[in-house]
Amino acid sequence: MSVGHPEVIVIGAGSVGVPTAWALASAGVRTLVLDAGASAGQGANKAAIGGVRATHADPAKIRVGGESLRVFATWQETHGDDIEWLTGGYAFVAYREREEATFRRLLDVQHAHGLDIAWLAADEMLARVPDLARTSPEGDALRGGTFSPGDGHCSTLLASHAMVVAAQRAGAEFRFGERVTEVAVAHGRVRGVRTDRGSYAAPVVVNAAGGAATAVAALAGDALDVRPDLHEAAISEPVAPFLTPLVVDVRPGPGSANVYFYQSRTGQLVFCLTPDPPIWGDDLRETSAFLPQVAKRLVALMPRLRHLRVRRTWRGVYPMTPDGSPLVGWSEGVDGLLHAAGMCGQGFMLGPGVGSLVARMVRRETTAEDDDTLRAWSPRRAFVGQEALR
Repeated sequence: MSVGHPEVIVIGAGSVGVPTAWALASAGVRTLVLDAGASAGQGANKAAIGGVRATHADPAKIRVGGESLRVFATWQETHGDDIEWLTGGYAFVAYREREEATFRRLLDVQHAHGLDIAWLAADEMLARVPDLARTSPEGDALRGGTFSPGDGHCSTLLASHAMVVAAQRAGAEFRFGERVTEVAVAHGRVRGVRTDRGSYAAPVVVNAAGGAATAVAALAGDALDVRPDLHEAAISEPVAPFLTPLVVDVRPGPGSANVYFYQSRTGQLVFCLTPDPPIWGDDLRETSAFLPQVAKRLVALMPRLRHLRVRRTWRGVYPMTPDGSPLVGWSEGVDGLLHAAGMCGQGFMLGPGVGSLVARMVRRETTAEDDDTLRAWSPRRAFVGQEALR
């Protein structure tokens, strides 16, 4: 079904573009989505591992993440699609005083914004995650950690496909295999876009292009600071259930800033780490260095994983901003251009919340909380520091 004359053109059918299209179309806004890929989710989205949490240090992420969490957790009940959702919680573990101090300090902010999270002592954490190492290779005893029971995970492929179908049912149109070559601007206002296959007029264009968001902004004569940061992930063979929460260890290690993993509802272990220093670029070929590096960290944290067989590895892009928080807001220099980009590797978990926020922005229905979020995530903000649980 064609939307005819779209009111909004969304550039990018990924972790943010798809839920944005769904939110807009569900609100009655005629929406056209354009993507150079052959189908939805062919960029960073298909490399996401599927964790979804409201557990953040940034109040804006807590709000938006919570909205996303409710969408994923109730998707099957509301829409009928099994996206392999599991409410298993997130466990941030601490073996050193510095991590314990950080997690405990963040509890005040998290509780103030309604997050269901608590500090667990070591024996309580082991009751949740019995296979954790009691002592690290460096000799540090497990101190405990924070646990947020409402967080969870799902299949990114099943969830993204279900949301595309829901958006189409609501009236959104997707056109794939079309690369945007120009964002048409006249007298300081968006008029539409041109692709390698045609031209489309609309008064609003949403830049949800992920790692290509900077290039898309430039097509309109605007500037956006998003850089592609490469991360690798892996999935194991399916094994009998033994792990319920998604586990995060934020201690730095050789060549890495953290490691995180969970067991899917179908039994596979899915895991990833954050390279340190960052690996900038867009080369998506997986490396021979990743698996030995992450395996060493995982086995030290959970020794029973030593015999786990890995099925495959892959590499994806985190569209990073200077401070590790998203860029969401109207362009200052081009009326009608709305940026929703720079999710810093959290596009999947934040996507539905960001999509709903964008729909409220387009319809001029933002709330006071939305306005607080938009101030925090303004593309024109001063970039200071880093979000603690990025």
